[in-house]
Amino acid sequence: MVRQRTREVNIGPLTIGGNHPVAVQTMWDRPVEDAAAVVTELNSLAAIGCDLVRFSVEHEDALIPLGYIHEHASIPVVADIHFNYRHALAALKLGIPKIRINPGNIGAEWKVVEVIEAARAAGSAIRIGINGGSLPRAYKQAEDRAAAMIEVIDGYLELFERHRFDQLVVSLKDSDPLTCYEVNRRFASAYDIPLHIGVTEAGPLIPAVTKSAFALGKLLEEGIGDTLRISITGDIRSEVIAGKELLKAVGRYSGGVRIISCPRCGRAGFNTHDFIESISERLEQIPESVSIAVMGCAVNGPGEASHADLGITGYGNEVVIFSHGEISARVTTEEAERRFFEELEAILNEKDHH
Repeated sequence: MVRQRTREVNIGPLTIGGNHPVAVQTMWDRPVEDAAAVVTELNSLAAIGCDLVRFSVEHEDALIPLGYIHEHASIPVVADIHFNYRHALAALKLGIPKIRINPGNIGAEWKVVEVIEAARAAGSAIRIGINGGSLPRAYKQAEDRAAAMIEVIDGYLELFERHRFDQLVVSLKDSDPLTCYEVNRRFASAYDIPLHIGVTEAGPLIPAVTKSAFALGKLLEEGIGDTLRISITGDIRSEVIAGKELLKAVGRYSGGVRIISCPRCGRAGFNTHDFIESISERLEQIPESVSIAVMGCAVNGPGEASHADLGITGYGNEVVIFSHGEISARVTTEEAERRFFEELEAILNEKDHH
């Protein structure tokens, strides 16, 4: 799988583009009432694979806690600004390493130029974005929405190129997965600018993951995409986990836990659903590459998951823990989780020593 090479863009300590890993992004989804608590949550998101978080800046007061969050969080933050260019200037003055604007609603060209020069002086990146559902009026009825979006973004980019600003990221999103795929594919064939990819307004968990896996998976397979967000109407942790899992599935994420598990069936003797729910939070924080099998049937479990680094299954009150198909322990259900993590720690230590 060949990665399409884009220029490198720095977002604080994070570099995207070039040959750097695809970054996973989410967006803060509620008012910031306690900046210190937000920092704690961002650090927790970082622990499960989040690389940056976008914050909406609707008014100038929102920049006060955002400055604190920027200074104390372990991952970079992005200020999302619409309509008021002064908010963008204020965010850049605080040292926010990346801002997101839509040049179409910032206003006169000179306002966009002021933002460009402020970003250059601050060493910050700018993301410019277009959503298919909010195209300028002249393009609203375009039959080929992907072509319309490319035409609009071409106009915006001409301004940035004229002012020799290259720390730029582009996002071209649509609620239709096919349009989303097509517009990003066309853009990537014409520019070396890093792309933030995502299906916008993708819906609740199952539709969002399905649409995103289709559109973003195709793009990633073609080497397109430098950052991504799987937009979900739901918990932002799910966005991070889904993004990381998609990158694993297409071979763009080398670390972390890969879970193999079977659904419930008539012969299941081990409650896979409950066990995965009880261990998932701890597993999400493991950076090493390790495969885990949680199987419902003691008859077939160890054999069907013989390639897993560690597996677990059972029947009744007996739980079987195995590694690469070989049984390593038989314990009761009460002992299962503790012993499982003891075995996992031993495997991770062994991997570290190799």
